[in-house]
Amino acid sequence: MLRALIFLIFPLSPGLVAAKDNPGSQLSDTLKLHPINEVVITARRFNSVVMSTPEAVRAIDYISIGEYQLRTSPEALALTPGVFVQKTNHGGGSPFIRGLTGNQTLLLLDGIRISNSTMRYGPNQYFNTIDPFSTGRIEVLRGSGSVQYGSDAIGGTIQAFSHETGFTDEADWGGSVLGRISTHGMEQTLHSFLSFSNKIVSARAGVSFRKFGDIVGGDTTGRQTPSGYDESDHDFKASVLLSPGTSLTVLYQNVIQTNIPVYHKVVLENYAINETDPQRRKLAYARLNTSLDAGILKSGIITASYQQTREGRSSRKNGSDILRREYDKVRTFGLSAEALVSGGDVWSGNIGIEFYSDLVNSTRTDTDITTSLSTGKRGLYPDGSTMNSLALFTVHSFDLPRWNITAGGRFNSYVINVEGMELGMTKLTPSALVGNLAVMRKLNSASNLFLSLNTGFRAPNIDDLGTLGIVDFRYETPNFDLKPESSFQYQAGYKYNRNGLRGEIYLYRNELYNLITRIRVEGQEIEGYPLYTKENSERAFIQGAETAWDYSPKSWLTFSGSLTYTYGQNITKDEPVRRIPPLFARMAAEYRPGNWRTGAEWLVAAKQDRLAQGDIDDNRIPDGGTPGWNVINLSGGYTWKFLAADLSLRNIFNKDYRYHGSGINSYGRSVFLTLQANF
Repeated sequence: MLRALIFLIFPLSPGLVAAKDNPGSQLSDTLKLHPINEVVITARRFNSVVMSTPEAVRAIDYISIGEYQLRTSPEALALTPGVFVQKTNHGGGSPFIRGLTGNQTLLLLDGIRISNSTMRYGPNQYFNTIDPFSTGRIEVLRGSGSVQYGSDAIGGTIQAFSHETGFTDEADWGGSVLGRISTHGMEQTLHSFLSFSNKIVSARAGVSFRKFGDIVGGDTTGRQTPSGYDESDHDFKASVLLSPGTSLTVLYQNVIQTNIPVYHKVVLENYAINETDPQRRKLAYARLNTSLDAGILKSGIITASYQQTREGRSSRKNGSDILRREYDKVRTFGLSAEALVSGGDVWSGNIGIEFYSDLVNSTRTDTDITTSLSTGKRGLYPDGSTMNSLALFTVHSFDLPRWNITAGGRFNSYVINVEGMELGMTKLTPSALVGNLAVMRKLNSASNLFLSLNTGFRAPNIDDLGTLGIVDFRYETPNFDLKPESSFQYQAGYKYNRNGLRGEIYLYRNELYNLITRIRVEGQEIEGYPLYTKENSERAFIQGAETAWDYSPKSWLTFSGSLTYTYGQNITKDEPVRRIPPLFARMAAEYRPGNWRTGAEWLVAAKQDRLAQGDIDDNRIPDGGTPGWNVINLSGGYTWKFLAADLSLRNIFNKDYRYHGSGINSYGRSVFLTLQANF
């Protein structure tokens, strides 16, 4: 089946369409058809046209996310070529970019780091703390980001953008009320927002209340209990025009998720209770943007941010009287200043400084449920640990008649303090110097070819240095003798855009050095779990190929297809890299006559039986590997004046399947309905 899919995708080559006289109409939605002048930010930290950007970057907007009724921000990434989304539990969702995830893939919101000093290796849930209703756009930069944004972007960078605020000549009010339900009680959502703008003020406020029931799998799985959870979110963003060239933007977001069970722990590891409660993230920032127009200095941006994440975990095994409650709080202060420079139409760039400071508080209480006696113990991390980061960065682009050259560099230094009664005081001061270089050849007005080199790094964080306790299926102890991981990635890319056809092909290889990996301490166990510690002990490489094509022969008809192949090898252990996604693909077609919309989506993944020893030991991966699967989804919608309705039928053949490495199976046959009133 995958072979047939490849034959369907690759014939959509430039030669088939380049000779057409009438170009296809261009739609505004970034998923359906990308206009030739589509602008992204993540690739350079400043505006750049996708077609002339020598990076593998894609964007999806809130229209696509809404029409496909994608439940969470991680699930929305399934629309993006090259991204594979693993789900440890229904309240999670960890995107893999070029074979890497967790603390090796950087998460941002409006340029501010969501990734903090406790983000762990492997799959995690943190991108799910971004409310998709508060998001106007998500950009995915594959294979890059360390120069632009710092640590963790070894595999790539995912950046969510809040809804833009814009000024209007006259006072203008707007808003919306949205409701969504699904079969089997898997989702009940109510969302509303209100907006206002005039010549000097623009503001938007939103609120979401969401209840997710247990996820119901395919034909042989049925209801997976416990897996449901509750969520409430609210956000506010406002911009004020202080002068004709200066604006101040403020934002506040608050996401609260409660009673989030870890399904595979309960089902496979004899837990009576194993859940995250609560999972909270607050973010507030103020951003001053001013035009300078002083020679090559064009504008300046100063951003101050405060972010707080709170994560509680409760667990109790069957037959045990001890209820364990862990609670971690991370507060992060951020400050950045950036100047945008330009020399006419040829040269543009930036130079900036960036500072982040993390403070980690971590506690644990064990309670005997028969006597209600509680005992305080060390938390997962040493309480009071700090991690401070200071960076200088610059990125420049030279746009010549037949060439585009992009180059940049970053120096990042860290001060990490970890202190505990059991471990004493430890101070680390790692640093990293990274750079990138890309050269693009403009073959003609419709196609470009480029080569790029990117170095990346991931500084050891407090999770690496201070973890003590049960993580997944192992017990971890700290190691303070760690240094940064590093990467060197080179890729070749081809981009095409003409006559309604847009496509891209990428080949890449990522060399990974000084990987911080968990090493089993042979013959030792704690609380029935094998004992592990971390070391800079491994070298590996990941290589692969990605292609994606969108074709719109008419303004009302769009075809899309993407195919991703990833191969990873641990050179030190002479085995595969852990959790490498299988060959996977997506094909879709959409038909939009008038106010109607209808579409079909085919998702395919091959079997993944190329497993590392850690995969074999992972109880989330079936013996012999994760089976391949293919799923067909149908969707449709209608817009009438101020009312809109979207209907989706997922997994119409009720196949039982899961994404490789996930701890829970995906949706069985189900129906989702969204009704929205705009005013």
